[in-house]
Amino acid sequence: MQIAKVNGIAMHYRDEGPSSAPAIVFVNSLGTDFRIWDGVVEALGGRFRTIRYDKRGHGLTDAPPAPYAMNDHVGDLEALLDFLGVNEVFPVGLSVGGMIVTRFATRHPRRVPRLILCDTAHKIGNDELWNARIAAVEKDGIASIKDAVMERWFSPTFRGSQGAALSVYANMLERQPVAGYSGTCAALRDTDNTELVKALKMPVLLMVGSNDGSTPPDLVRSTHDLIAGSRFVVLDGPGHIPCVEAPGETARLVAGFVGGH
Repeated sequence: MQIAKVNGIAMHYRDEGPSSAPAIVFVNSLGTDFRIWDGVVEALGGRFRTIRYDKRGHGLTDAPPAPYAMNDHVGDLEALLDFLGVNEVFPVGLSVGGMIVTRFATRHPRRVPRLILCDTAHKIGNDELWNARIAAVEKDGIASIKDAVMERWFSPTFRGSQGAALSVYANMLERQPVAGYSGTCAALRDTDNTELVKALKMPVLLMVGSNDGSTPPDLVRSTHDLIAGSRFVVLDGPGHIPCVEAPGETARLVAGFVGGH
């Protein structure tokens, strides 16, 4: 187990692969921990240095009291990379992770040669959606929203054929700290990256699962339209978490884009 004291919290992370290889940092979605990237890291086959971590309020990382700001999450990423001595990095952000790495890239454009945004957007949801989500989990716990979230996370094919895996990912969601989940919902509610994505100058790849129920392809495409010269790919089949449903294809796209650098 790898642990760092950064930005005032104890953070659980995993740093693997050759230190001399290009470094990729994976930032996971709301309600998950860094294990969602296991298949992608395996498929990359040790060609890169891969860094994963449980963000604030998730997994084994500390969960300070809610609410959080998006800049809290960005500061955590900055502090972890500084702790690891990583200067140049290729960030891969899923959902809220995409919003985090977008802000990181705009703060540190010289550290980010290329940026990969998965199943995310410049703005996700609205005040009404996030306030209702916060109220639900604070009143009745994360279990009260579990079934609805599974429908958005995973495609009908996955839900119909991977019953054991679906149960495990539902457990992952339900066992996140309520403070971490609701705190990050508040960060999502209060974040609009529209002007930031317009200002991105490095090459950007956006990918999305065709059955994504949280950030559908049309929403991700609208973000692509704001970023001059960006590339947009729809993965046929997966829902909101292609790194679980299609780890090989996700790894191929990531490796091709980073390797092109």
